[in-house]
Amino acid sequence: MSQYIGHDGGIENRNRSGQAKARPAERTVPSMANAAVMGQAQFEASPLTQPAAAVRQRLQSIDALRGLVMVIMLLDHVRETWFLHMQVTDPMDAASVAPSLFFTRLVSNLCAPVFVALTGLGAWLYTQSHSKAEASTFLLKRGVFIMFLEVTLITMAWTSKLPPTFWLQVIWAIGLSMVALAALLHLPRKVLFAIGLAIVCGHNLLDPIHLEPGHPLYVPWAMLHQRDMIDLPFGLMAKTTYPVLPWIGVISLGYAMGPWFAKGSDAGVRQKRLMLLGLGMLAAFVVLRFLDVYGDKPWTAGETPLRTFMAFIALTKYPPSLLFLLPTLGIGALLLSQFEKVQGQGWMNALAVFGAAPMFFYVLHLYVLRALYMTALYIWGPNHGEFFGVDNIAWVWIWYAGLLPVLYVPTVWFSKLKARRRDIAWLKYL
Repeated sequence: MSQYIGHDGGIENRNRSGQAKARPAERTVPSMANAAVMGQAQFEASPLTQPAAAVRQRLQSIDALRGLVMVIMLLDHVRETWFLHMQVTDPMDAASVAPSLFFTRLVSNLCAPVFVALTGLGAWLYTQSHSKAEASTFLLKRGVFIMFLEVTLITMAWTSKLPPTFWLQVIWAIGLSMVALAALLHLPRKVLFAIGLAIVCGHNLLDPIHLEPGHPLYVPWAMLHQRDMIDLPFGLMAKTTYPVLPWIGVISLGYAMGPWFAKGSDAGVRQKRLMLLGLGMLAAFVVLRFLDVYGDKPWTAGETPLRTFMAFIALTKYPPSLLFLLPTLGIGALLLSQFEKVQGQGWMNALAVFGAAPMFFYVLHLYVLRALYMTALYIWGPNHGEFFGVDNIAWVWIWYAGLLPVLYVPTVWFSKLKARRRDIAWLKYL
């Protein structure tokens, strides 16, 4: 997933530049730039709670927010592993899905929009220490690389059937969005912002367009906006689970927001902007959803107030509707605003660990869950039709709580390895 090189705002070590050595008393004092970004608590943390983000002088709030959505994503994938026999629809059927399952699934809606927006923001931060040509090349290479991972390692983690169906899911969409941004970032920022806004706000106008297999534009349209199956050579199939057009809009808006995070920018002004942006998006969602005229499928009141509320927030994710993106990105903006105020605390450091090595964590957790599921299936056999699963959603949360510390330790190790071994070029792609 998204990786970027953060601000170059640290104070250069004069000893390394050949100038006079610092006095002994100064050698243990962290740089003022690091202290400003990470907070004094970062320098008092234990080794296991110091993310690579601190070493690389990133804005910890960005890594921590990325880490939060990775942690939330784990919950959804634990649900898919142990509750596979209880599938949910798109949007979730508010009239029939158990509320406990509905809200467990709902919380994961935050993940993809926030992560893709932060990928765009990270790309802009990369341009602050690299040329646009270098940033474009990096985005192109990394986008293609993670698309390759999606159809190889990640597909293998999701299915054991041969020949496999290639599920072109979130990693594919992120990779393809990065490839698109590699071209779009050469446009003036205002033009890129206008394109991103037009896609996010206007793509639902394309919903009535549905092409059938055999149409000359069927494959590109299935990739862009129509969730469908694509026939491949040798009897293979691909499923465009995440049509990419709206995600190109989101990554473009994330990139356009970059100057708010420029080196030397006023943190207070940025936090206020993020707060107003988040509140404005939430307000726009409520108004549009009540009007029920655009941006998603119509909704109807349920039999109870709870079912009515569930219907109100049951939104289309594949592809993400305007009404899906407004509250998720709005909440993301509010969280980023608040995270900036609490940088350096222990829980922020822990979240930033997950955010500093997202692709490693993504692949790791998929294979851990796969191994656990296959072990359980081998020992106890299928107990829900063809699947093995737990009977109560509470067990999903218990498994989730138990896996977090298990996955945290290797993620710490890898994030430190990335920070330490800059000479290993391929590590920056994970």
